Amino acid sequence: MAEHAGVSVATVSRILSGNYPASPATRSRVMRAVKELDYVANVHARALAGSKHKSIAIIVNSVISPHYAHVAQGVQTMAAEAGRLCQIGTTGGDAERELDMVRFMREQHPEAVILVGNVNADDEYRSRMSRYAHALEAIGSRLVLCGRPPLGPDVPAVVVECDYTGGAFAATSHLLSAGHRRILFLGQRPGYTTAEARIAGYRKALAAHGVPNDPDLEVDGTFERHEGYRMTRERLDAGTPDFTAVFACNDQIAAGARQALLERGLGVPDDVSMVGFDDLPPAMDIDLTTIYQPHEELGRTAVRLALEHAENGGPPPRTVLGTHLVIRGSVRPLLPAQR
Repeated sequence: MAEHAGVSVATVSRILSGNYPASPATRSRVMRAVKELDYVANVHARALAGSKHKSIAIIVNSVISPHYAHVAQGVQTMAAEAGRLCQIGTTGGDAERELDMVRFMREQHPEAVILVGNVNADDEYRSRMSRYAHALEAIGSRLVLCGRPPLGPDVPAVVVECDYTGGAFAATSHLLSAGHRRILFLGQRPGYTTAEARIAGYRKALAAHGVPNDPDLEVDGTFERHEGYRMTRERLDAGTPDFTAVFACNDQIAAGARQALLERGLGVPDDVSMVGFDDLPPAMDIDLTTIYQPHEELGRTAVRLALEHAENGGPPPRTVLGTHLVIRGSVRPLLPAQR
């Protein structure tokens, strides 16, 4: 509009705000440009431009999933302590929507854009997200990968991982140490970072204990409770159970699997032992042995490292937070004859 009126952007801004003593001719040119270009003031943009608040953006799969909710709370807590506001967006686990969301958030000029959790990171995704990471860096912002692995050595992104592979190794080893050899893995998702890290730990534990890996025991499914129910019910519908234990990729899957088992008259752990992952509701309610991961600490660390990197510079930091096994009552040792 300034170009159309033949004046500066500052002149247009001041005339429209009503606090600039412009000549009648200049004011006339600006108002004629307003009419001809059908200009409408963007109140949101004006508020952002005049605001002294700095912000952190967080992008998650879902706001109702306990895991994402706890990580988001950690981001919010640390952001508030640092005097930052939070913006949040959801993707439903769709990689294309996540890319679009990062591009949108970049336009809001946050100090950091934090990506949380599971995604199908194919080559096209990695290439595009790498470009967005460089674009964020160019405007003084930074991309933060939270609970997922790096995109590559040349991608300027802060990385805050959780030891999903180590946690899955510990959970599977617990079952193996109790004598279980036929362990049903629920929640395989080829290409998805979180699921792949957990099944890697499951397979490593089998190998470490000298137990052959049976691919037929690895069942594809998403991380929702109803999927745990579906995967288990379909397995039971196929015939007599050929497993003595279940490794559920998260506690929601475990809850659904437990329901399916109980509906068939199979108790946990009397008939089938079970471990989960996350140590979030409903793990304690169903007495589930599971892997604890520090959800809120993931969010807090993501914000802290992003702000420290902005202040100190240097290579983007990368850290891995630990997990540990929480033993409850869902695993029963097998006698040698039962194995």
